[in-house]
Amino acid sequence: MSQIKDSLCIITGGGSGIGRALATAFQERGAKVIIGDIVAEEMEETRRLAGEKVQAFALDVTDPLAISSFRDKVLDTYPQDRIILINNAGVNLASGYFSETPLDDFDWLMQVNLWGVVRMTQAFLPHMLKQQAGHIVNVSSMLGYAATARSAAYCTAKFAVKGFSDVLKSELMGSGIGVSSVHPGGVRTNIIRKSRVSDHLDAKKTWNLLHKIEERSLTMPASRAAEIIIRGIEKNRSRILVGKDAVATDWLVRIFPDNYHRLLEGLLKKM
Repeated sequence: MSQIKDSLCIITGGGSGIGRALATAFQERGAKVIIGDIVAEEMEETRRLAGEKVQAFALDVTDPLAISSFRDKVLDTYPQDRIILINNAGVNLASGYFSETPLDDFDWLMQVNLWGVVRMTQAFLPHMLKQQAGHIVNVSSMLGYAATARSAAYCTAKFAVKGFSDVLKSELMGSGIGVSSVHPGGVRTNIIRKSRVSDHLDAKKTWNLLHKIEERSLTMPASRAAEIIIRGIEKNRSRILVGKDAVATDWLVRIFPDNYHRLLEGLLKKM
């Protein structure tokens, strides 16, 4: 069991969505909560909703110096606390097929969704190893075990986050540090409406499609997702599937490993 009460919960991407819901849920369970985000106004809104005890620090997970500064502020303030690190910050990219995806856009997504997770973990892991306690939670996606067309950068990053988490789980056995990868399905957040759209796409058509995806697919409240994630942390689960769609897709991949791509593509077209 991973204890929530009195732990120091550090949440990247804490300004909105799942990060905001986790900040609220952790606060209600008696944890100390620190959020990091690149958007100051959204962090302040999280503090207003989750409680003034939540501390907020500016954080750009693509900037190694910003991560070092963030880590130093946190550890100077809480040098002895048991840490639950939630690597939640993430972005979305609409770029079409991989053959037409600009590599600059691909790299932009990887810097946030993968390298942000790796750098934050590297920053806080030495402290956790000294304490021989804590929990690392890396937010992947349902698309971290089931690939779909026109999402090459996102799937690549999220599959890598899952693999990175599995390696950590293996290396940290017996250390007192838990590791979980989180795989949300359609959770109601603003990630789609904040997507980057590659320049070669028709912006109007792409945004119309993105709005339809958001309306039809992102249905689970973020607060519900936060409850599932916290329960998984408490039970020290290696993989935390969030939503019926995530569970169903997991089974689809297991049962039809060679053909699930075609089945998923058919479902997406119907939607």
